[in-house]
Amino acid sequence: MRKEKLFAGLMAMTLALGVTACGGGNGEAESVELQVFAAASMTETMTEIAEEYKKVAPNVTLTYTFDSSGTLKTQIEEGADCDLFISAAQKQMNALDEGGFVKADSRVDLVENKVTLAVPKGNPAGVTAFEDVATDKVSMVALGNADVPVGQYARELFTNMGVWEELQEKITFGSNVKEVTTWVSEGTVDCGVIYGTDAYSAGLEVVATAPADLLDNKVTYPAAVLDSAAHADEAQAFLDYLQTEPCAAIFQEVGFAIPG
Repeated sequence: MRKEKLFAGLMAMTLALGVTACGGGNGEAESVELQVFAAASMTETMTEIAEEYKKVAPNVTLTYTFDSSGTLKTQIEEGADCDLFISAAQKQMNALDEGGFVKADSRVDLVENKVTLAVPKGNPAGVTAFEDVATDKVSMVALGNADVPVGQYARELFTNMGVWEELQEKITFGSNVKEVTTWVSEGTVDCGVIYGTDAYSAGLEVVATAPADLLDNKVTYPAAVLDSAAHADEAQAFLDYLQTEPCAAIFQEVGFAIPG
């Protein structure tokens, strides 16, 4: 299956480069700047992939905007220039899809992640499980806010555990997963709920991973070309490339899983 995707991706990129070459008039591919909006938790992997993509499509410059999926969704709805959107949850992509912002047949589930409980170096509070967050062990826990997917997953988790309401006085909310990760790294909080990939990239200790039966949905990252994309062919070619074996290896190295 991955070999088929690699072949399809290379064919799509060849087609896209051919299109831009025709527009260049001198036999050279015309320079294209792709605007890619991606969930903050993809910062490290997408930055690494950008370096590799230069070898595949040297005429394409990838300009990333990383933030919470909710913030990015709002910016797209308000008319921000964006060719490709990668969300950390289906909710934000569904809203754009239903609003007519997503190019038909371009949407795919790109990767999956894990919701984890991470602690600062040395784990001063001695946190070992999600259940500890509701005890006296934890005086402050960091979560993403209401429009941040990792925050939404955390609320689902603690709600399904039956402890969400009693946690309110000890929660500090971050504007995206990277802010939450920073607070944990700095020891500002006793623990934080972040993705496994962010914990890996920041070198944080993970003491617990959310079991599937306490989350309403899988932690899946959908990606799609936008209907208003200024460079739809090149955006599709890059999206195809993201589904190839070289990119799968980069994603899996930090803890992402490839949907089966």
